[in-house]
Amino acid sequence: MTADHHPFPRMRDVELYPLDSRESLVTTKDFCQVPEPVEGFEGFVDALPDIYAGTHFKDLVARIVRARRAGRPVVMAMGAHVLKVGLAPLVIDLMERGVVTHVALNSAGAIHDFEIATVGHTSERVDTQLPAGTFGFARETGEGIAEGARRGAHPAAGEQAGFGRGLGRMLLERAPGNVHLSVPASAVRMGRGVTCHVSVGADIVHMHPACDGADLGAAALADFQHVCKVVTELAADPGSDAGGVWLNVGCAVILPEIFLKAVSVAINLGVDLGAITTGNLDMIRQYRAETNVVRRPPGEGITLVGQHELLLPLLRMAVLSKLPRVEMDPEGPR
Repeated sequence: MTADHHPFPRMRDVELYPLDSRESLVTTKDFCQVPEPVEGFEGFVDALPDIYAGTHFKDLVARIVRARRAGRPVVMAMGAHVLKVGLAPLVIDLMERGVVTHVALNSAGAIHDFEIATVGHTSERVDTQLPAGTFGFARETGEGIAEGARRGAHPAAGEQAGFGRGLGRMLLERAPGNVHLSVPASAVRMGRGVTCHVSVGADIVHMHPACDGADLGAAALADFQHVCKVVTELAADPGSDAGGVWLNVGCAVILPEIFLKAVSVAINLGVDLGAITTGNLDMIRQYRAETNVVRRPPGEGITLVGQHELLLPLLRMAVLSKLPRVEMDPEGPR
């Protein structure tokens, strides 16, 4: 659907402004570092109490390590807040090291990722911009995400369809100043899996004249189908009890719903997911994530409650302390 054929014709008349002119709450200067594994950190992890969260943390670390040693996927399904608190370098590092094999984003995460890569800042002040009628109307963001969807819906010969891949390829070609901090671009560069899952009308880019519903739907559906394939690959090899790991980090609704439907597809196709591990990591317990990720699917479900900016660096360091030698190949450690 082009801007000239919107059911609401005035959509093409909205006023846009340059992204770099907008005040943002998050800048790259505050992002996390990714230090090498600290000597002796494995002992610190082992010394945690075997009670409540201590037990769950150690169990999740062990299951991630076991999954990667067995060549099974470890998926990080992320809400936007993970990127807003400066953890893109950590996610990219885990992909580089072969620990995380697939990243799933919601559309808000893709928006923040695009803005970080493009201008080095993101997260507008909604309380002040909404009354002014400027909330969500940065020109480059709407046009860039629309182009990523178009690229994902209409891949060139030899390219895979999908919103995440389309956005990643576009950013790699444009090569903005902070493209090294883009999760989709890094995933495409490394050959890791990346998908983006949308709820039409829920994100600022859907207000833009450039948004094309057909492209958005085709690219998002392709990514859902990619995730269905990834979930089938979480199953353990015959005779093994080492299944893959699905981590839902900071997404309350969209990605838990996507995951549950992909689990249903896998089971319908006869895939045994009894050996998988699911984890929900968030600042608070959310009903949908707890239900769809931890409780309903087969396998073992683990919940860890904590601030992303503290919990994820601890989890990264703990996993790397237990998995000191990571093979840098597209499939990660074997």
